[in-house]
Amino acid sequence: MRCFWDERQRAHAPAAEFFNGALQPAAEHPGRVDAILAAIGPTEAPHDHGMEPLLAVHDAGYIELLRTAHLEWLAAGRTGDAIPYAFPVQRRPPKLDRIDARLGQYSYDTCTPIGPGTWEAIYWAAQTALSALHVVKGGEHAFALTRPPGHHAGRDYMGGYSYLNFAAICAVEAGRRTAILDIDYHHGNGTQDIVAGREDIRLASIHADPRTDYPFFWGHAEESGGNILNLPLPRGTEFAAYDHALAQALEWIGQGSPELLIVSFGADTYAGDPISHFSIQTADYTRLARRIAALGSPTLIIMEGGYAVEALGANVASFVSGY
Repeated sequence: MRCFWDERQRAHAPAAEFFNGALQPAAEHPGRVDAILAAIGPTEAPHDHGMEPLLAVHDAGYIELLRTAHLEWLAAGRTGDAIPYAFPVQRRPPKLDRIDARLGQYSYDTCTPIGPGTWEAIYWAAQTALSALHVVKGGEHAFALTRPPGHHAGRDYMGGYSYLNFAAICAVEAGRRTAILDIDYHHGNGTQDIVAGREDIRLASIHADPRTDYPFFWGHAEESGGNILNLPLPRGTEFAAYDHALAQALEWIGQGSPELLIVSFGADTYAGDPISHFSIQTADYTRLARRIAALGSPTLIIMEGGYAVEALGANVASFVSGY
C-alpha cells in the first residue's frame, strides 16, 4: 500500500488543552507521528492541490480564521496557543472583531488550540490526503498519515483536535459515488454534518455511545437515516461485538455500490488508549481491515485518533497490513 506523509504536519504542536476542568498536556502531539512512521516504512510526499478542494467543503470565513487566528491572538497581547472560552448557544452574529469572540464563533470546545504552526500543518495534512486520493482514484489502495485528526471539524467549526475535515474534503473531491466508514472511537460529528443529505456520499460510523462519550451531542442511533448510519457501542466493547457492528456497516455501505471507500481510521479503539474505552487488541486491526478490504472498493485510509503512543505504530501497521 502506498503511504503519504508531509513533515510540515509536525508544525502543529499544542502545549496543552483545557479538558475535564483543567489544563492538561495535549493528547494530540507530534510524537504520535514517529511511532507510525517507524512502523509503516517509506512514505511519499504530497503534491499541492491548492485551496479549491478545501473551500468546496469549508466556509471561507472559517478558513480565514484558521489562517490568521494565532497572529491576531499575539496582536491582542496574548501568549501561547489561542484557545476559545466563550461559545454561542442560539446564534452566531455575522461580524465579530475581538479574537476571543471569533474563536468561539467557529468552535465548540476548549480542546482545540490554534498555535503558530497549526495552519501549515493542517493545510499539508489536507494535501497529503488529497494526494493519496489521487492514487485511489486510479484503482489502488493508499494510506494518508494525517495529523491532527479531521473528522470532528464541520463546515465552519473546529473541535475535538480537528480543524479541516480531510475525509469530507476527499469525498467531495472524489467526484464519484463514495462511502465513508468512520471507525474512530469517537463519532465523526463534523463529517456527518458536512455530508448529511448528499446522494453521492454515504457515511457509516461505529463509535462510543455519545450518551457517555465525546462528542455527546452527535452520533446517536436515532440520527441514522438517508445516507447516514450511526452504530454506537458501549464502553468495554471487545472484538466480537465490534466485528458484528462492522459487518452491519459494510452491508449497508455495499447497498450503495460505492466506487470508492474512505476509511476514517482511529486507533483509539485500542484497549490501552488513555482517553478511550474499547478493548480492541493490536492483532484485531488486521482482521478488521481484511473484512473492510473484502468490500472490494479502492480504499483511502485517513488517520484520525489514537493516543497510546507506545502501541500506536503497531496498531496502524496491523491495520494497513490487512490490505
